[in-house]
Amino acid sequence: MTIKMGYAAIALALALTGCVAPAQKNTADTQTCKTDNQMQQTTLYFGMSRPAGKDITAQEWQQFVDRDVTPRFKDGLTVFDARGQWLGNDGTVAREQSKALMLIHGKDAQSETNIEALRGIYKSRFAQESVMRVDQPVCVQF
Repeated sequence: MTIKMGYAAIALALALTGCVAPAQKNTADTQTCKTDNQMQQTTLYFGMSRPAGKDITAQEWQQFVDRDVTPRFKDGLTVFDARGQWLGNDGTVAREQSKALMLIHGKDAQSETNIEALRGIYKSRFAQESVMRVDQPVCVQF
């Protein structure tokens, strides 16, 4: 029975190989974006568990947003609830509730400084190993 299942898995993998098209950058979209609409999207991922002790509370998170994030990004932000996992420095997989913070901003030194400040504050305050950061250019219209 296991050999048949192994062959079935191989056959399925081979059948699906051609089903995923490689991602292609749409150059027309980036070329049609007006200079005034070109911005940067940064998403930061914050773990809500402390390595030792209780989880970060909703009140602690909101205080971080109110006192640290909002003053640096007054134009607006978006927060998503998430559930993530990652490989810790100790080699074990950590699974935890998370928050994803999306920021749309100019590509400038002040934004960079503010983002890195948020990552540092959060890691220090809540004893986190890291705060993941993902950046990408975006075309924005209001």
